[in-house]
Amino acid sequence: MSQDRSWQPVALCSGNHSHLFFPPSTQERKDERERREARAKAVCQVCPVKIECRDYSMSIREPYGIWGGLTEAERRLELSRMAV
Repeated sequence: MSQDRSWQPVALCSGNHSHLFFPPSTQERKDERERREARAKAVCQVCPVKIECRDYSMSIREPYGIWGGLTEAERRLELSRMAV
């Protein structure tokens, strides 16, 4: 997995959508989190660098946010599956 970040300037999560990809600084209810994550994942689905983003987040073990369409918990699960 690569730690190259040359893909980041074309990622659709930058700019106006960035607030969707990380939890707010205030407490977030479960239904609010689920809606925010669903909206972020919808952006990821059409992003031209989704795979590069996902690979990067996995390679650095990014602990926060949605990267390449995966939440923190989904990345941890994927990493544990890869370790087996």
